[in-house]
Amino acid sequence: MAAAFVFPGQGSQAVGMGKAVAEAFASAREVFAEVDEALNQNLTKLMWSGPEADLTLTENAQPAIMATSMAVYRVLEREGGFTLGKHAAYVMGHSLGESTALCAANALTLADCARLLKKRGQAMQKAVPVGTGAMAALIGADRPDVDRLVAAAKQNDVLDVANDNAPGQIVISGTKAAVDRASAMAKEFNVRRAMPLAVSAPFHCALMKPAADALAEVLEGMTIAPPAVPVIANVTAAPVSDPASIRRYLVDQVAGMVRWRESIASLPALDVDTVVEIGAGKVLTGMVKRITPDLNPLTVDTPADIEAFLKSL
Repeated sequence: MAAAFVFPGQGSQAVGMGKAVAEAFASAREVFAEVDEALNQNLTKLMWSGPEADLTLTENAQPAIMATSMAVYRVLEREGGFTLGKHAAYVMGHSLGESTALCAANALTLADCARLLKKRGQAMQKAVPVGTGAMAALIGADRPDVDRLVAAAKQNDVLDVANDNAPGQIVISGTKAAVDRASAMAKEFNVRRAMPLAVSAPFHCALMKPAADALAEVLEGMTIAPPAVPVIANVTAAPVSDPASIRRYLVDQVAGMVRWRESIASLPALDVDTVVEIGAGKVLTGMVKRITPDLNPLTVDTPADIEAFLKSL
């Protein structure tokens, strides 16, 4: 059996993220310095000192979450001799975390990944005027019921399933009018609760097409190498190693659904028994427990986590 490394997406950011790991390990400090240089921005200062409102901005949160994950991952490589292939058979990430996974697998350089996520965040923010889009989490919902709800509430607006995260947790995205209609109708479709999300734009829906086009232009100028291990893509929930396909899936993902539940559920058939979340928070670890309880989920975020994980190898 084998392990899969998973990398978190937006929402995992918090002031102070990565600071303890940087204080403990020089290799982590190198990652933050390299990201700051690539962006020509003191992102590290913002991550560690705030203000939180600025860190939460999409264009800052995305590279910050990636940098924290990569700092932890670099420590595992440098301090613990960790190598993909030997210690993990697959990598994957939730939304922006897919770019982090590609960076960990050496398909993207750290500098390119930082620049890509900065541009991705900016493009996603600009794609839809503030206030015209919305997202909502549907709690206690099954996918077939949500699909029927979306079809009924859509009318002439944009409304899509954005994230199929875990059993009972599905996120919808689209115009504010359509999301509001769906939320009001939710209980008629066996949804226990519709919870509006405090987001700056309606991610992973058809309204993000301009952002996807912008990302395609950015990716044209970047080299994508074959990853050290296959990456399980959000839009297909299947392993991919071909650089051309990886490039296409990164673009498709911006306006497409994150098939996280299916991605995690596919792991036992790939002989994966352990899922290791690398970076800030434990959001993905919680999802793994709900999707496939037989998997062994671990979180590696703090210096103590790193020490314990390396002892287990």
